[in-house]
Amino acid sequence: MASRVTAYVALGANLGDAGAAIRQAIEAMKHLPLTQVRQCSSLYKTAPLDTDSAQESQAPGADYLNAVVALETGLPAPLLLAQLQQLEQQAGRERPYRNAPRTLDLDLLLYGSARIDSERLTVPHPRMMQRAFVLVPLAEIAADRVSAEQLSAVAHQGIERLAGVL
Repeated sequence: MASRVTAYVALGANLGDAGAAIRQAIEAMKHLPLTQVRQCSSLYKTAPLDTDSAQESQAPGADYLNAVVALETGLPAPLLLAQLQQLEQQAGRERPYRNAPRTLDLDLLLYGSARIDSERLTVPHPRMMQRAFVLVPLAEIAADRVSAEQLSAVAHQGIERLAGVL
């Protein structure tokens, strides 16, 4: 039997019905092979960050909705990433430029204690420690994975926890 690891996935969307896209993605993750959704954070609202300045004619888009889920999976990290990217495509994800508004964004943040640095995948996610929209929901479901110092470093970024559950 394949070994199972806990993986954390960040979800974000700001085009169309972002809340529905995130809920549908979580439901779809429940059906990935060898994978179970173990925990879901609350839903959070954040302003767009780091939009590509080369796209000045493009508005940064609406606020994002974000969440983090914990998965228990027997899939190898590259295959899990491929499955997540397939879910993005099914949700109509396009990548016209870096950090463009999106119907669904799924980022593999952590894969057990693995450190992966390949052309297609870097784990831990290289920018997760710079983003409140990742660290705050991650801390909600995995407090041992985020330190007070890390949360303090992103405290200036606006993030609002929304009422209700996913």
